[in-house]
Amino acid sequence: MKRSLKKILKYFGPAFVISVAYIDPGNFATNISGGSIFNYHLIWVILWSNIMAIFLQIMSAKLGIATGHNLPEMCGLIFKRKVNWFLWIAAELAAMATDLAEFLGGTLGLYLLFHIPLVYAGLLTGVITFIIVYLEKYGQKIVEMVIFVLVSVISLSYAFELFLAKPDWGKVFFHTIVPSIPNGEALLIAVGILGATVMPHVIYLHSQLVQYRNTGMTIEEKKEHLKMEKLDIIVAMNIAFIINAAMLIVSAAVFYKNGMVVESIEEAHMSLKPLLGPLSSWAFGIALLASGLSSSAVSTMAGQTIMKGFVGLNIPLNLRRLITMMPALIIISLGIDPIKTLIISQVILSLELPMAIIPMLIITSQKKFMGEFVNKPIEKITGVIVTLVIITLNGLLLYFTFAGMA
Repeated sequence: MKRSLKKILKYFGPAFVISVAYIDPGNFATNISGGSIFNYHLIWVILWSNIMAIFLQIMSAKLGIATGHNLPEMCGLIFKRKVNWFLWIAAELAAMATDLAEFLGGTLGLYLLFHIPLVYAGLLTGVITFIIVYLEKYGQKIVEMVIFVLVSVISLSYAFELFLAKPDWGKVFFHTIVPSIPNGEALLIAVGILGATVMPHVIYLHSQLVQYRNTGMTIEEKKEHLKMEKLDIIVAMNIAFIINAAMLIVSAAVFYKNGMVVESIEEAHMSLKPLLGPLSSWAFGIALLASGLSSSAVSTMAGQTIMKGFVGLNIPLNLRRLITMMPALIIISLGIDPIKTLIISQVILSLELPMAIIPMLIITSQKKFMGEFVNKPIEKITGVIVTLVIITLNGLLLYFTFAGMA
């Protein structure tokens, strides 16, 4: 028992870092909107997005374990330079959208909890993020432990929110199983939920995080590594699913039930206090702050992986973080509604997803790169289905958007 537990703990960590991206501030925006407007109707989107995310993260981890390289590095080795420049630009756009959502989340968390002016809260978010990223100097395991603590804070905060909200569990179960899209606006938010749940930058990052435990291994040891990483992914991603579902359920049970359409994170925070008490608004703010800080650090790590792999760029970490702060600080200074910005950023991420997924599936389906880890027929079919679902949803989103229906 002790040996088994020790082995599991040895490999646990990368998926928990990755899971932060699936419970980032963008999820707060899309889930709050979805719950307050459409009640429990969109919970099924979170479930199926999570199932797709589990599959894609397993593919990413498998690529990293089998090849000894991360996904951007493999793209750099295999594809032509023009293709890699295109993929790099797409990945950087996704990283910018991610940074924007996560930086805004941390800033809003500080503002709502401690009433720090947004501009100063933004600067403080940047400083704290620098500190978290700097800990990587002392080993990946340290960063994993910090992220695990922050994920635990988010989990406990929303467990408390669920206890106070007292949702209709019959309706929760029904809408988790039965799909429904009430109208074009629901489609926009559903695709936003997909973009907030299946994140392109962590598809790149996961293949890098497994390298920490992937040195000097035989084929059999690599198979054991992959087996343990699958367990890591299933546990971490299902925790992320529960947190995501809790966000939407609380929003539906509190805001929709009281006839409130919540249009900003500040409004959600303020509305919880009179409806559920002051402790609920504090729990919300703490969860948002933990989400923003942890996910911001993870996106920085992903950015470095992306830059080095595709085109060999090695921009200093601190300089990159300063550059990616600017869009969020500009939005804060202009007074643009953060929740609308967060939702749009998640839609951008959804549109970027095929750029990460398709190259990964191409590589993992070729025996000359993957050896014994090459995709089986069922994995190839599943990969095609997941890609087609995402592209179809994106096409519907664009149609409704340009038709003025969303």
